[in-house]
Amino acid sequence: MDKQKIIESLSPNEIKILPHLKEDINKICLKSGLDKTSVLRALEFLQNKNIVRIVQQKKKIAEAGVNGLLYKKKGLPERRLLNILREKRIILFSEAPKVASLSDEELKAAIGVLKRKEIIDLKNQRIILNANNQEISKKSQEEILIESLPLDFDFMTKEQKDTFNVLQTRKDLVQLREEKTIDIEITLLGKEIADSKIKVGNLIEQVTPELLKKDSSWKGKKFRRYDVTSKVSEISGGKKHFVSQADEYVRKIWTEMGFKEMSGNMIESSFWVFDALFTPQDHPSREMQDTFFVNGESELPDAKIVKAVKESHEKGISGSTGWKYSWNENEAKKTVLRTHTTSLSVRTIAGLKKNDIPAKFFAIGKVFRNETIDWKHGFEFYQSEGIVVDKNANFRHLLGYLKQFYKKMGFEKIRFRPGFFAYTEPSVEIDVFHPERKEWIELGGAGMFRPEVVVPLFGENVPVLAWGQGFDRIITDYYKINDLRELYKNNITKLRKTKFWVK
Repeated sequence: MDKQKIIESLSPNEIKILPHLKEDINKICLKSGLDKTSVLRALEFLQNKNIVRIVQQKKKIAEAGVNGLLYKKKGLPERRLLNILREKRIILFSEAPKVASLSDEELKAAIGVLKRKEIIDLKNQRIILNANNQEISKKSQEEILIESLPLDFDFMTKEQKDTFNVLQTRKDLVQLREEKTIDIEITLLGKEIADSKIKVGNLIEQVTPELLKKDSSWKGKKFRRYDVTSKVSEISGGKKHFVSQADEYVRKIWTEMGFKEMSGNMIESSFWVFDALFTPQDHPSREMQDTFFVNGESELPDAKIVKAVKESHEKGISGSTGWKYSWNENEAKKTVLRTHTTSLSVRTIAGLKKNDIPAKFFAIGKVFRNETIDWKHGFEFYQSEGIVVDKNANFRHLLGYLKQFYKKMGFEKIRFRPGFFAYTEPSVEIDVFHPERKEWIELGGAGMFRPEVVVPLFGENVPVLAWGQGFDRIITDYYKINDLRELYKNNITKLRKTKFWVK
């Protein structure tokens, strides 16, 4: 395309920024009166027409974090502790938080830093100063660095980088932020066109009915040229989050197999999460290490059900001996974040009447465990759950339902292994064969509810098939996600590129 044709193809926004191409993006926005998005889009079109070349660069900025900004004003915890020690020389460990205005966490950090630098000693529950006034007055490398932030990380000295790395080990003191910079290079053609001093409005942008009605308004004028081969910005259509897509697929499988969905609250009483499932009140899973407890007590169900559950724990049911301890009603009232969706299953069984069965139910929802978060563990995850309540149900039916489900999920080879679960007997664990990894992977557990679970809730011992599996493992495998935390991040670029759930 020659120079004249390029000029005739320029949009109003491109013409507005032409005189300011030697400026940076912010100044172009200011002088052209356009927002940043409009300026960047106009620059892309100018680059397509060989008027400019855009060079994008990324740089890392070292800056203060939330606590770093606070300590810029108040001083680092170790500095505040030193200021007190300069006056008193010795202070009791128990008095330090109050006299130095430090939290317990800040005091620990301050003592750790000063101890490593051999500025203090700890003896007989006392903090003892072990430095002269000159050493105390001298600013530390950490203080100097925090005061100088923000800095371009690539231009920091080795000493500054080492200090920065040390500060990164402390909570929210410093952080690295990635910043994109855009440099604009004007081509020879661009200089010629910029010097042409083109004005907005010389070309007609579009043909409208109003324009055609007024003969004089368009006669003798030129229409702007459009380059239909020019690359335009990619448009990403709206779609559901990939986890929601997977959930919907599982719902479709169960409903097609004749199941009804169960739903309920994520905050639940210990009675439904533990006691109704014949979990003894001294079981380790009920401790703080595994469960999130919520303040306040929850209401218990009908007194008849509570009495029956109490009896199953203390004395047993249908020939069992129970757990032989004194069941505590207050323990059952404790409120927790549900640790499994099986709480929905026992609530459902308790609400069934004799003429409601046979019945089939499923659930899919979030559950919570007090886990340390890393690439393969999270404190919340999705679980898929199911029960079949039927007088004629047996263990072979259970295996059939599970085999059908996992085949619909795309797994061809499925195997069952004997297992143990506190509230089912017999019990199995389900493995599927991974064709790429060439190994068996455990995906869930299943079994038949024990009489100690069913009788207190339903009134008689009816066979109940039950199963549950962590669903996140299936999702991460399908989407080739190696870090479980990626499931809950909302990186818009990754979400746009993520494929649809199709099995």
